[in-house]
Amino acid sequence: MDIDMARIWTLTDGKAGDALQCLGVAEAVIAEAGGSVVECKVAPRMLYELGMPWCLPDPADLRQFAPPWPDVAIASGRRAVTYLRWLKKRSPRTLTVFLKDPRTGTGAADFIWVPEHDRLRGDNVLATLTSPHRQSPEVLAAARSSARAELLELPQPRVAVLAGGPSKDVPFDAEDIAGFVEALAELARSGAGLMVTPSRRTPEAMQQAIAKALDGYDAWIWDGQGANPYAEMLGLADAFVVSADSTNMLSEAAATGKTIHVFIPKGVPKKILRFIGGLMEHGAVVKFTGHLENRPYQPIDSTPLIAQEILARLSALAQS
Repeated sequence: MDIDMARIWTLTDGKAGDALQCLGVAEAVIAEAGGSVVECKVAPRMLYELGMPWCLPDPADLRQFAPPWPDVAIASGRRAVTYLRWLKKRSPRTLTVFLKDPRTGTGAADFIWVPEHDRLRGDNVLATLTSPHRQSPEVLAAARSSARAELLELPQPRVAVLAGGPSKDVPFDAEDIAGFVEALAELARSGAGLMVTPSRRTPEAMQQAIAKALDGYDAWIWDGQGANPYAEMLGLADAFVVSADSTNMLSEAAATGKTIHVFIPKGVPKKILRFIGGLMEHGAVVKFTGHLENRPYQPIDSTPLIAQEILARLSALAQS
């Protein structure tokens, strides 16, 4: 099969984490073999959403789907499962891909990727330590070459601080916030240049506490205005501080080969602790105590591995 003109659809409900993972994999496939990608987002009405991922798709969403069908459809998120199943019935020649556990078993897609800390396994399942993402070496090199002056002027070592916050799995309470902020202040006192970006989950009180603690030190904190500096920070970082509530941020940092100092709040689920344990075994992660360590390691990036598996399965499907 000539895949130079391969059509790829990504299928999510628009949740940023899911959408970015799907785009990262799609872009890695295109980088290897050419093609194009179209983002498809669904917004099922409440009656349909309550039954997902097992119920039928919302007919209102289906109006956006029409031939020519894609060669590859990459989906993520429980709301996308039923739409991927619907697409496969109408286009058997489409290779369907699902990222993370679909909760309906291995029959949800032709190929499924899961992180190793999840339990799903099967002949069509690939499990890797880290999650896929869009932060390829090429993306980081381009971001580094055009980084804003405020970041370039910071002293080295430059530390990218990827701050998370409370989630459905990790409470990240006031005591945790205080511990995180104090460790950051101690790091700032050491003379490192801090590049800080909050996430969508970082509460306002936590952002204010970080800003107060770092006032007067060599630190730059993104205020949410203008272009997102995330890729610039990844590209420039000599080391990382990452909160344990985000496996995506940890995975993106691990692709750089720079030491990750992880802050672990109370209540982190066992599956995330297993993930962090795997990163520690690889030599990528140490616990954050306010001090920097320099432990280079082989970068970990699952994105090209997933893309290669998709291309192999796409070729096999074309020949069947």
